[in-house]
Amino acid sequence: MGLKAIIFGSSGQDGFYLTRLLERHGYEVIGFSRRGLIKGDVSNYGFVEESVRRIQPSYIFHFAATSTTQHYALFENHQSISTGTLNILESVRVHCPNAKVFLAGSAMQFKNDGLPVDELTPFEASSPYAIARIQSVYAARYYRDKFGLKIYVGYLFNHDSPLRTEQHVNQKIVSAVKRISAGSVERLKLGNIDVKKEFNYAEDIVQAIWILVKQNDIFEVVIGSGEAYSIKDWVQYCFSKINKRWQDYIEINEGYIPEYKILISNPKLIKSLGWKSNINFPELADVMLGKVEINPKKEKFTE
Repeated sequence: MGLKAIIFGSSGQDGFYLTRLLERHGYEVIGFSRRGLIKGDVSNYGFVEESVRRIQPSYIFHFAATSTTQHYALFENHQSISTGTLNILESVRVHCPNAKVFLAGSAMQFKNDGLPVDELTPFEASSPYAIARIQSVYAARYYRDKFGLKIYVGYLFNHDSPLRTEQHVNQKIVSAVKRISAGSVERLKLGNIDVKKEFNYAEDIVQAIWILVKQNDIFEVVIGSGEAYSIKDWVQYCFSKINKRWQDYIEINEGYIPEYKILISNPKLIKSLGWKSNINFPELADVMLGKVEINPKKEKFTE
């Protein structure tokens, strides 16, 4: 019958890199998204159930979401994350109980007191996005405990790649630097550049996901490097690569209030499974600036 995997939310950077990884391991990957080549809505139970019943995958990965914590995405994220999770888990229970399911979690669903976040850090319903992620985890625990399904959750910390859109600040900065290098005299508006976060490479993150779902003892892990840098560090490094003073091109919004001052993981558990990040902070910037050609694909993805 062959090795098969389903990815819901396949048109994002995580779906792209995971598809490449799975295909290297001999899997036929069926990717669904609202805007991809194969359209499918994970919030539609009939569609999800029929897909799982028909395809009989060995693995299912759920990445579908809108990448914002803002209130305007309340219902959209509830439908894709919360309802989507229930649709997947119930379909697996009924039609494909031996499949392994991975659910993408987020660093943003934890209480953040500035200390490294690990698997024992309590959740905090700080946004509609966090609420949806938290509900998804409790659904996973219910189906895991009640029905014995193998359901994994990876709490993903910030990660980027050349496939990001300018909706994400790292790519926003990189794109502006490229235009300025080509002669633009624009001034880029940014919020608080003293905020510290992780700068992980998306391909490293999906390798961690693969390591997680290949074992049967640990089902929930935070996935990140455990190394934090400020947005200012990113700005300084990117502008240094084109020999420009960043102060001449950056305008700071002094009234901007960030969601956090620092967000960093304690990746001890995922590292105990044999994972490590391969691309560090300056290497990620070089990749996104096009100074290093790790991934030649130029498209940018939004989901």
